[in-house]
Amino acid sequence: MMRGAVDLSSLRGRTEPPGPGAPAPAAGAPSLVVDVTDATFGQILELSRSVPVVVDLWAEWCGPCKQLGPVLEKVVTEAGGRLVLAKVDVDANPQLAQSFRAQSIPLVVGLVGGQPVQLFTGAVPEQQVREVLAQFLQLAAQNGVTGSVPVGDAPAEDAAPALPPLHQEAFDAIESGDYAAAAVAYEKALAENPRDEEARAGLAQVRLLDRVHHLDATAVRAAAAAAPLDPEAQFAVADLDLAGGHIDDAFGRLLDLFAALPAEERAPVRERLLELFGVVGDADPRVLRARGRLASLLF
Repeated sequence: MMRGAVDLSSLRGRTEPPGPGAPAPAAGAPSLVVDVTDATFGQILELSRSVPVVVDLWAEWCGPCKQLGPVLEKVVTEAGGRLVLAKVDVDANPQLAQSFRAQSIPLVVGLVGGQPVQLFTGAVPEQQVREVLAQFLQLAAQNGVTGSVPVGDAPAEDAAPALPPLHQEAFDAIESGDYAAAAVAYEKALAENPRDEEARAGLAQVRLLDRVHHLDATAVRAAAAAAPLDPEAQFAVADLDLAGGHIDDAFGRLLDLFAALPAEERAPVRERLLELFGVVGDADPRVLRARGRLASLLF
């Protein structure tokens, strides 16, 4: 999640109707692809409490945006109502561009329960889009956002298709705040099927949640500042950064630590980096950059 990194509070509660020319939802239901503005974004925030929303920040002059847009629309449409795509023209909606800190576009962000989740930047290949949005749906399910919107004549569903038993066990444990039990369920799922990528991503995420939910951020950062070469102190800050959406900061901290330590002390840092890569997703550009730097430090 990007809590603290993105402030959408000023946009909450805005539910003005779309202006002339904006797409109208059919039969009172939201369209799967909708243009939104600074004034109407509150509707999308509210929708994200029941259905995961993908936000595409773009501009008319942006060539990569025009390449990515149809891919996003295709993948979201194929999700059959389990996702909604909200398109934001950054030139026409400067408040949204500022709120999402859109320093480069296209920028694609998810919304789950009114909270932003950074997905990727740039015109990435279709397969990568599919992988990232599949992980986003998994994250939404872990946070209890599993609704859908009507598609054609099909009625809206209150929930996504049933999860596999061990995934459901993990989900129930997450709902009750028992992250350790959720981790055990995901570990069992991986033991049964080592190729279960959703279980692998879920395991990395609940391990992170289990580590950070009790941390005092001020004390953790003070301890890390006092012991720059203490792996455990630096791990705690990296966990907080990643959980707060400061992904490059988390990776940079651990890569700097890896570079500073003697070769025989580096293994735990590499293991933690690989685990955090799994939380963010192997297809994410920030993970690819961090992997590249890690490789350069190894050889």
